[in-house]
Amino acid sequence: MAEIELTQAEADELIAMSKQCPEARTWQIPDPGNMVRIPLVSKDRREHFTLDLSRGRVDLRKGAYQNRARKVFVLARLDFGGQPHRNPDGEDIACPHLHLYREHYADRWAFDLPALVFSDPSDLLLTLDDFLRYCNIDPPQITGRFTA
Repeated sequence: MAEIELTQAEADELIAMSKQCPEARTWQIPDPGNMVRIPLVSKDRREHFTLDLSRGRVDLRKGAYQNRARKVFVLARLDFGGQPHRNPDGEDIACPHLHLYREHYADRWAFDLPALVFSDPSDLLLTLDDFLRYCNIDPPQITGRFTA
């Protein structure tokens, strides 16, 4: 069976696309060990995306923010509070780090957080706002706190 993937140009176009939540509701920061999936659409409603917010069960500072396209393609994922990630070339990237879609590798490459985009990675709510801006997502209504 052939593996389906995006070209790099398609992935770059999808991440650059402006996204919004089609539902007028308030979403809650997930409880430890849980995930919230927020549906998103492009402004023209032709493309569908998902914003995933997940929290660690044991380590409450561990979690991820993820932006997916077409249900299965991870465009960007910010991992925080976890272990370093080893890239396909053997380089270790400390946590927090940002996974970005790369043609032929999907989300297996991680990068240090760009300091000009992510101003204070220790503040998880601010980092969520930074991630939404990085992924061109109009912020949905999200309430709650990260408590340790």
